[in-house]
Order: sequence, then structure tokens, then C-alpha cells
Amino acid sequence: MTENLQEENVVSAPDEEPKAPATTTTMAETTEPQAQQHIETKKPTSMTFNIWPPTQRTRDAIVNRLIETLSTQSVLSKRYGTLPPEEASEVAKRIEEAAFAAAGASASSDDDGIEVLQVYSKEISKLMLETVKSRSAAALTPEKASESAVVEPTSAASSEEISSDKIES
Repeated sequence: MTENLQEENVVSAPDEEPKAPATTTTMAETTEPQAQQHIETKKPTSMTFNIWPPTQRTRDAIVNRLIETLSTQSVLSKRYGTLPPEEASEVAKRIEEAAFAAAGASASSDDDGIEVLQVYSKEISKLMLETVKSRSAAALTPEKASESAVVEPTSAASSEEISSDKIES
């Protein structure tokens, strides 16, 4: 009788393909070959990941971080001072736009963007440092002028003393 059942499984309708007799397998036996077949049938795809140009959201985040760095207490502000928030906002936008333009000019079509992103980052740092240094120097200029006014007469007096010493000798 079991032979008749097996034969019924093998025999098929005229329109259908013949079916193989059912066999009992464990879950582990079926999972491994299917996983291997799945991996073998997948074709490797090349995935490109470009990080340049940054999204507008990323650029806005950079501007906000620059504003925060320029207008609040930071390592930079301890040495060069802080900018008022309004001025920091204007300066941060100019710095980011200039750095973006400089980095964009250095971009090439075969880049994945890493080198360009490095140019962008370095340009932002350079421009930020130049800005705070020039602002700090401009703030110190009136003080230096008053200091040099005090120093110049002293140095003039000492040169007069030196010339009078030469005359006496």
C-alpha cells in the first residue's frame, strides 16, 4: 500500500511536471544548501558612496557649529576672544561659503569625495583662525598704538643719549 502512495506522488496530471517523492530532512539540512544557493546566485554589486558635496542640512549644521565656536567660550575664544552672535553668524556663513567654493574648485570627477572633504575642513579651520586672529589684532591695534607712543619717546630719548655720548667722547 505504501508503494501505491509513493507512486501517486510521482504520477502527475498531464499538464504538470512530475514531482519527486517527498523526503524527510531536518531544518539544518535545508537551511545550509539554501543559504549557499542564495549566496551563489547573488551577483556582487558595486556600491558607490560619495560624501561630496555635503547636503544643505550638513552645511547648515557646520555653520551652526561655527557660530557656536565663535560666539561662546571655547579653546579658541580663550586666546582670541568671542564674537557677538550676530557677527558670528555672518562670519560663519562667509567662512562656510568660501570653504565650500575652494573645496568645490579642487574636486575632480574621479574622487570619492574624501580628499575634497579634507580640503573643505582645512579651509574652514584656516579661515576661522584667520578671522579670529585678525579681529583680535584689530582689537589690540589701538592698545598697541598707545603702547608704541609710550615706547617711542623712550627709544628716541635713548638714541639722543647715545648720540650725545658719542659727541663727548
